[in-house]
Amino acid sequence: MRTSELAGRVGVNPETLRYYERRGLLDEPPRTPGGYRDYPDATVRVLRFVKRAQELGFALDEVEELLHLDAGGPDSCDAARTLAVARKADLAARIADLQRMHDSLAALVGSCDLPRADRTCALLDAIEPGPTREATR
Repeated sequence: MRTSELAGRVGVNPETLRYYERRGLLDEPPRTPGGYRDYPDATVRVLRFVKRAQELGFALDEVEELLHLDAGGPDSCDAARTLAVARKADLAARIADLQRMHDSLAALVGSCDLPRADRTCALLDAIEPGPTREATR
């Protein structure tokens, strides 16, 4: 199938296919006599694997490794598990960071509810680098 057909079936931009080829995630397909790429049907499965792995938070380097492991046996399962455990730990750390940011912003926004005379803008003070805004007023 041609590039545009494959891209449409999987929901990616045609340029994404070319990028995945350059990265080695997809084998370069044979060409038609007219010079068009002619992807085999199996490419749909590979692309769906790549997209699903990305949805789970894997970076393209990890997706490439998972693709290589997909063809292996029990040892590949252990290696895939190791990658998944590392990705899960990274996501947990990112979630914790986001929760801290959320809590900080909630506290800053809460300070906006104080009477105007009793507050400075804690939100702007927290964002301002260097001396606080209050010191520069």
